[in-house]
Amino acid sequence: MVKTTISVIKADIGSLAGHVIVPDFLMELARKRLKEGVQKGIIKDFHVANAGDDLELIMTHDKGEGNEEVHKLAWDIFNEGAKLGREKKIYAAGQDILSDTFSGNVRGMGPGSAEMTIEERKSEPIVVFMADKTEPGAYNYPLFKVFADPFNTAGLVIDPNLHQGFTFVIQDIKRDTPHYVALDCPEELYDLLALLGSTGRYTIKKIYRRDGLVAASVSTDKLYQVAGKYIGKDDPVAIVRAHSGLPAMGEVLEAFTLPHLVAGWMRGSHIGPLMPVGMKDSRCTRFDGPPRVIALGFQVSNGMLLGPVDMFEDVAFDISRKRAMEAADYLRRHGPFMPHRLDDESMEYTTLPGVLKKLESRFSDKEIVPTGKAADNSDSAE
Repeated sequence: MVKTTISVIKADIGSLAGHVIVPDFLMELARKRLKEGVQKGIIKDFHVANAGDDLELIMTHDKGEGNEEVHKLAWDIFNEGAKLGREKKIYAAGQDILSDTFSGNVRGMGPGSAEMTIEERKSEPIVVFMADKTEPGAYNYPLFKVFADPFNTAGLVIDPNLHQGFTFVIQDIKRDTPHYVALDCPEELYDLLALLGSTGRYTIKKIYRRDGLVAASVSTDKLYQVAGKYIGKDDPVAIVRAHSGLPAMGEVLEAFTLPHLVAGWMRGSHIGPLMPVGMKDSRCTRFDGPPRVIALGFQVSNGMLLGPVDMFEDVAFDISRKRAMEAADYLRRHGPFMPHRLDDESMEYTTLPGVLKKLESRFSDKEIVPTGKAADNSDSAE
């Protein structure tokens, strides 16, 4: 069997006209450098895409996950692109580059990554999800639907290969060092939901079929925990395999028909609907959003990528986009009020802590009754 590693590594290294879209010259730079990576034998194949203002590098190789050569290739592309972006004065050039020195792979350095190593089946369809203006937990809901909800995935009931369920590897992303737990479904379904519902803390890292076959991989990188301040949302990526003993591609995509609410949007501080869009709409405008996700489908064949198919460009998702914009319009009417604005804990890297510190000495354990003088209107016009 052919063993292939699929690596999706992304970073926001600058955008046109605000946090909107990756400029063409950065896309071309990435394609040129990845082509050189193929010629040098670092990778086998690649595809370059963008999710809003995030540059997405989709690569295949035979070197395994976390490989230094592959991650260095991506790191060098992001650094070269950031330098070029600064020269051209594009917005937020180099935003996700949080270190000056490469340390073996991109984890903890700003860029996000999702990887999986597979033994290619007779036919190997995959889909790569790329999101913008949201957090790693954005995939908790749809991937739960795909791999644990029979109302979404009929195969959990009627396909003998799926009927035994899946194992979810969950990461606690609020800890200083990675902590994981594996939960089997359907046996531990309620325990799984207890964690996945806390999308800001517990995120899916990987999903396996009960026989150990890897089915999905998600990036779980938290930018603010690396930088110590808010610099942008984490904009996660995910790789999902389909068919031949796994949920069908149609079942995978079905989970995204509900534009569920996620954290992110403007300044990473608001709740909004995750809208499935095609590549032509992979740009964020209204209130720097709404949060959106694109899906590119490929066939993996002997380490090469056939495709992509722009999955969400289909008119079948028009109704989901309409619902997303109705939800976006409703939430925007809340302005700075929760639940549109995130809770206090999630705002710890914004101006809110400074406001609270400034007002701390003015808080009292007794009710305050203002005693100021009434306004003097004697000189006002009659």
